[in-house]
Amino acid sequence: MSTFMASGTETAADSRWHIVDADGKPLGRVATVVARLLQGKHKKTYTPFVDTGDHVVVVNAAKVKLTGRKEDQKIYRQHSGYEGGLREERARLVRQRKPERLVEEAVHGMLPKSTLGAAMYRKLKVYAGPDHPHTAQKPSKLEVA
Repeated sequence: MSTFMASGTETAADSRWHIVDADGKPLGRVATVVARLLQGKHKKTYTPFVDTGDHVVVVNAAKVKLTGRKEDQKIYRQHSGYEGGLREERARLVRQRKPERLVEEAVHGMLPKSTLGAAMYRKLKVYAGPDHPHTAQKPSKLEVA
């Protein structure tokens, strides 16, 4: 008996869409569920070197919960690449300015750091509010514990 290995042509047709509501859920719980879906680890056809994951839509990202004092202590950093180009922002300010970034950065950190990880990350769609333009794809609702 040989081990199953997925090929790229099989997985593209097998990709589904999921919707995750982040309202009141802890950021880490939401991010781990989303990262597993993007990688395809929930499928029998999971292959580490092939993108077998699904598309994920996260709504209500502005209402995601940060536990403890992370709202004031967690720092998001960006660097322009130039000398002295480091910008730092607290999570509270990031939530006000661009709340989608909280979920995007958490999920991005859980994906592989390769071109395959970048392909998985492109299948993530995050929205601050409850509305999204992906109703035509008929996403299935997924509950986060």
